[in-house]
Order: sequence, then structure tokens, then C-alpha cells
Amino acid sequence: MNDIASRATRILQDVFGYANFRADQAEIITHVADGGDALVLMPTGGGKSLCYQVPALLRDGVGVVVSPLIALMQDQVAALKEAGVRAEFLNSTLDWRQAQEVERRARAGELDLLYLAPERLLTERGLALLDELSIALFAIDEAHCVSQWGHDFRQEYLQLAVLAERYPSVPRIALTATADAATRREIIERLHLHAARSFVQSFDRPNIRYRIAGKDSPRRQLLRFIQDEHAGESGIVYALSRKSVEETAQMLVEHGVDALPYHAGFAASERETRQTRFLEEDGIVIVATIAFGMGIDKPDVRFVAHVDLPKSLEGYYQETGRAGRDGAPAQAWMVYGIADVVQQRRLIEQSEAEETHRRIANAKLDAMLGLCETARCRRQYLLEYFGEASGPCGNCDNCLDPPAQFDGTEAAQKLLSCIYRCEQASGFAFGTQHVIAVLRGERTDKVLARGHDRISTFGIGADMDEAQWRAILRQLLTMRLVTVDHANWNVLRLAPASREVLSGARRLILRREMSPRSARSTKGRRRQKGAAAPMTIAAATRITDAAGPEAIPDAPREEALFQALRDWRRGVAREHGVPAYTVLHDSSLREIARRWPQVAHALAGVPGIGAAKLARYGDAIIQVVRDQAGAG
Repeated sequence: MNDIASRATRILQDVFGYANFRADQAEIITHVADGGDALVLMPTGGGKSLCYQVPALLRDGVGVVVSPLIALMQDQVAALKEAGVRAEFLNSTLDWRQAQEVERRARAGELDLLYLAPERLLTERGLALLDELSIALFAIDEAHCVSQWGHDFRQEYLQLAVLAERYPSVPRIALTATADAATRREIIERLHLHAARSFVQSFDRPNIRYRIAGKDSPRRQLLRFIQDEHAGESGIVYALSRKSVEETAQMLVEHGVDALPYHAGFAASERETRQTRFLEEDGIVIVATIAFGMGIDKPDVRFVAHVDLPKSLEGYYQETGRAGRDGAPAQAWMVYGIADVVQQRRLIEQSEAEETHRRIANAKLDAMLGLCETARCRRQYLLEYFGEASGPCGNCDNCLDPPAQFDGTEAAQKLLSCIYRCEQASGFAFGTQHVIAVLRGERTDKVLARGHDRISTFGIGADMDEAQWRAILRQLLTMRLVTVDHANWNVLRLAPASREVLSGARRLILRREMSPRSARSTKGRRRQKGAAAPMTIAAATRITDAAGPEAIPDAPREEALFQALRDWRRGVAREHGVPAYTVLHDSSLREIARRWPQVAHALAGVPGIGAAKLARYGDAIIQVVRDQAGAG
């Protein structure tokens, strides 16, 4: 092992409390510490931060981290300080005197890491400060924000090429969890990273289970999902509109879920209060628009749910990646329906963006819809979109309970014909509700008033219920066989490609949607078949503590100690004014509960407990263990 690699390993163990690097971390760290530039693509929770934090500690000077969100800076700085690292941030939460003190410490060489928003860095004052510093490296986090076609585009990121021009001898590392091949090329071009080594890890997050279903009653579906599978656990629910966010959160609260709404309509202080509660407390469910979550480092989010369709797979992957950052089982759950498809298409078509942008947005939405409608492995589809070959995962809903498929050509012909006949009979087109009513032979006031009970397609689809016809229509919209005329009350029209289906030249294999009643009747069977393996401490492999007795093979006692440790951690976090997980992750507490250590130095092998945390908390932790042993 060369000198840089051995020093890096010592820092990993002594400062961060981990025995070994993951995957490419060691090679990335060695390359950057040796002065090289790098582009790092690593899944959320894969350990990107260590790839620049460790080299910053290895090199002379201060590591300057460009980070797009205040929450991300505060989280990471708090965690670094808990580990004994000299870290600070400069952002709008600091008053003038506080900012002056941070700048003074940076100039005096008293910082290992300094976090800055791109907006602040690019000011005359920000660049003047950098000119005065000895800089170890530049880390550009969330580098996909440079892409003008991406879901998190930030104008300021386009100007970060100034770092290469102004500080050519300082190594730069750009990091992201979400970038397809085209976005990676854009990052390299716009940030002048042409000579950088690229480190592209797998996009796979095997601990996340992907589940997608058609909308029946989305809020009731969400409530059942949380109550049945994630009661009392932390989670994030995404909805598109502020109104939907508030109504969904209120519904959850009324049914006993500790939920908070979050969107840009709240005052900044209120948003900060709610985000702090989510970060610092256990079991909070935050219901939010996509404005929430970028950079959130909370490790124990057990689920991310979408009650509305995301705009792209990049956005979906980024958002679902906030679940299970601790590596324990987590779920990405989503429901979507025809209205989602209609709304997203309308937003694209009514956008004032240029035609190229609208075309790309439509292609991204098509890919998102493809994930929803595929009968293949969800994970396999998702990974292939990002250019990664994969076999079936055996863990998503499609793998655990393969969806039924059928030759849907005749059903599609009936639906397409009904759309055509309704318009032909009246001289104008109709929406989803009316077309399905005619198809099913329902004599509603509107059907009778238009005389559509007398057209040839009336009642030809009575063998299927409304939900099943909606599922078929949803698939035809996804296939671009039917379009929605947004300028005329969202009526349905046949697309040119529908002629091939109507003539029989093209056959369609469709997913067979269960009726809501049938789906609910098999819910228990599906859940039992597809339930994630419980993360019980008793199921873990037991080890012998060199300084104490063998771990007690008693799951209830271990769970009691785990909860006692969480209570202790909560008090420490409150005292320090930081999120609880920056003190110690749940995974560290579970390992302590598994071992029942008797002396402080036995904690040295617990992942996440480095030298600073051992010195600061070791005796207190052992006291909690002893108190719990006496209570048991």
C-alpha cells in the first residue's frame, strides 16, 4: 500500500470510524489526493462525501466544497464537527459577524473544509476570499445541476468553469448520483474536466424495493401503505401541487400519522422548522413538493412515496434515493393514473421553452411512463435507462408478483373505436369519463343527451370495469396511440399510429389491471409474499466482544437497549443543536445493541465511531448499556 493510501485508511478509521473503503473510494481518494481531477458518479448513500473529505484532510490547505443547498451544508458540517473535523459553511443563515469569523478562520488555516453555495462563491467577495486561501481541492457536489436539460438545473453551475481557469493547479472533483451518459458529457464540457478520470459506479440500490400501482384512491392507498408497512417510521411523500401536499398531510394527521406539509409557499422560517423536525426527530413523515429533499442526508428514511407522477426517471431516481441511505431495507412506492399523464403532457406543451427542450421533456416523460407500465423487472428497466446492464432483481413488485399480461389488441380496438364514434356522432371529441361510460353501456345523463346510447360502440366494453378500462387507456396514452387535446378541455383524440391497431396490423400485449376490489382482496397475500426481510437485531450475526461476554441472544433485550441508545442520542443531539444521526447512525446503535460492550475501548470497532466520538461519547454509551443491563 502506498503512503497516500495508507494515510487515507488511517483517516477513515480514526476520524470516520470505518474499517475499510467501499468499491472505488480508495482509488478515487488516492487519485484526487495526488492532484488529479475526477468525475464521480456514485448512488445516493454510496459514500460520495468521503471521496472529497478524506483527500481534503490528506492535502495541505482547505477543501472548498460547492454545495447547492443550505440543508446539505449544515448537515455535513454538523457531522464533520461531531467527528472532530474543522469544518464550516458560509451561507445566508450566518449574520455578518459569524461570516467574518468563518472567513478569518479560513484565512488563518484553521479549517479543513469550507462549504459554499455557488452563488456566494461566484461573487467578487467570494472569489477574493479564495484568492487568499491555500486550497487543497475543489469539490463540486450535485454536479448534475450543470445540465440545462436536467431536473435540478442551476444557472450558477454553468459559471463554475472559472475554477479551472482561475486555479488551474488545484484538483477538482465533481460528484453526482444522477447522470446518464449525455449528462456526464455535459458535466465534463461545462466544468472543463476534460482531463479528469471518470469513476462510474453502479446505479443500483439493492436495498430499495420499487413498487408502482395504478391510482384508485391515492390518499387511501398511501394511508394503507404507511399503516400496514411503515407505521412509526420516517418517510417522504411527494406530490406535485401545494394544495395536494397540504390535503395529503392533513389526511395522514387525521389518521394518526405524524406528518408535516412542506412547500415553497411557507415562510422560510417555517420551512426550516419543519425540515429540522424531520431531520432531528424519529418517525416524522414529510409531505412535500420536489422543492424538498435535495441534499437531505437523513439515513433512516424507510420509504419515499409518490402520489403524483414524476417528470423524469432522473428526478424519480434522485428522489427515491433519499430512502434507505443506511443500507437497510426501504421502499420506493408510487401510484399514478391517466390524469398524471394528461397533466404532465399539458405542462410540456404549454411551456414557453424552445422546441428542443419540449422534445427532450417528452422523451424523458415517455421513459418515466415506460417504467410505470413495464411488466419487466423495475430495477432492470431503471438501470438500463442509465446505461447499466442488469438481470431481474427478484425484489421489485414485478419480480415478486409478476403482472398478468394479455393480448389487448381487441380491447384497444374497442376503446379506439369508441373514441372515434363518439366524436363522429357529435362533431366534437369527449374526455375519458364519457368515453368509458359509453364503452361500458352506462346510460348517464350526458350519454343519453348526446345520443351515444345509439352508437355502435355503446356497451361493447361492459365486460370490464372502469378501473380496467382506465388502465388500458393509460397504456394507450403511454404508447402514443391516443393523445389528449389540452386546448379543448382535455378531450381524447386518436393518434396517427392508432390506424395500425384498428386495422389489425399491429398487435398489443398489455398489462392486465386487477379491479380495485380484487386487488384489495389479495393484498394480504401479496404483502406476505413480497414483504421486505425485517431488520431485526436478533436476525443479525452475533459476534463475541473481546472485552466482554458474548452478545446476549435475546431480541427484546437488544431492542430495549437500541431504544435506550436512541433516547440518549436524542438528548445529545438536542444539547448540540444537530440532527440525531450526525451523532451516530441507527446502524451504529444497532451494532452496539448487538454487542453489549462492557468497556469503552470495545466501541472502537463499531462502524461510525472514530477516535473523536469514542473519546467524547464512549463512557456515556457504556453507562447506557450498564443501566439497561440493570433494568433488564
